[in-house]
Amino acid sequence: MKKLFISISTLLFAACAPKFPTLTPDAFEQTVAGPDVQLVDVRTPEEYDQGYIPGAMNIDWKNDAFAEDAARMLDKSRTVAVYCKTGRRSHAVAGKLYSMGYKHIVELQGGFEAWKAAGKTFHADVYERDEFLTPGGMSVKMHALVHASMWIEAGDAQIFVDPVSHCGNRSIDYTTMPSADFILITHEHYDHLDQDAIRILTKDDTQVIANKASADILGKGIVMANGDKRQLTNNISLEAVPAYNTTQGHTQFHPKGRDNGYILTIDGLAIYIAGDTEDIPEMANLKDIDIAFLPCNQPYTMTPEQLIKVARIIRPKVLFPYHYSETDLSSIPAQLSPDGIDVRIRHYE
Repeated sequence: MKKLFISISTLLFAACAPKFPTLTPDAFEQTVAGPDVQLVDVRTPEEYDQGYIPGAMNIDWKNDAFAEDAARMLDKSRTVAVYCKTGRRSHAVAGKLYSMGYKHIVELQGGFEAWKAAGKTFHADVYERDEFLTPGGMSVKMHALVHASMWIEAGDAQIFVDPVSHCGNRSIDYTTMPSADFILITHEHYDHLDQDAIRILTKDDTQVIANKASADILGKGIVMANGDKRQLTNNISLEAVPAYNTTQGHTQFHPKGRDNGYILTIDGLAIYIAGDTEDIPEMANLKDIDIAFLPCNQPYTMTPEQLIKVARIIRPKVLFPYHYSETDLSSIPAQLSPDGIDVRIRHYE
């Protein structure tokens, strides 16, 4: 029934829509290079992951929430440039956007297939994504960006943790991602707090949540200290937990009481984002953790041995080592396999 409705809607929008400029790949490339153009890929996330035009945000036409996503992500005063695979969906989208009040719309003739055939530059999605279902059936998608930076899609909520634009030799283009509903900052070090990335992701109602030192640097934000709890939405809650060093000679990196880890609970799915920490006693109090992000790079965070020890204490169903720089993690999955812990190594160098 849903597919039938989408097909009928597509035909109706295509029939009723006014004519919009349909540009060749060359003309489309020149248009989207302008500073006031919003580039939108209306294919499915799976199609988008296989390759997209640089700078394009993904708003899936086949998603029931298309109109809500478009209204949230697009500015009606700016030109919207849309494309799909071959041009059929983008024409229907143009009609829908016009009916929503977007009057400056252009389409890519022949879609992404024509763009590739013309030899134009495109990107494949370099951000690994893991998808989970909450006990209530909500989809939670986790994108591994870099080091300690992650993007979490929880239903309609867009959550970013410690977003940074540059780390080592890698760069993250946040202009291709949706604006944040919530930005969580664990602490103020440069590889966790990036004011430019926060500015790009922030919209009028974005909530930036941070430890006090980070909020002071930003000059804004909701301060959470260790032990504080906060309800973000009806089905998303957040708790700030301790994160600090214990090894003699390392405690100056992350002193006790200053920084946060977070427990993010989404519709019953408990996600522990440890922040920069070693194996601290407070971890023994963590219960029923479904997914854990544990850092692993001495002298700043844990050794592989400490990480394995913590994993066996909190026993998450899925473990993502992160913030690991050049640390060798290759033996960790096999060591924790007998414990029934699914260890997933992603690009969190």
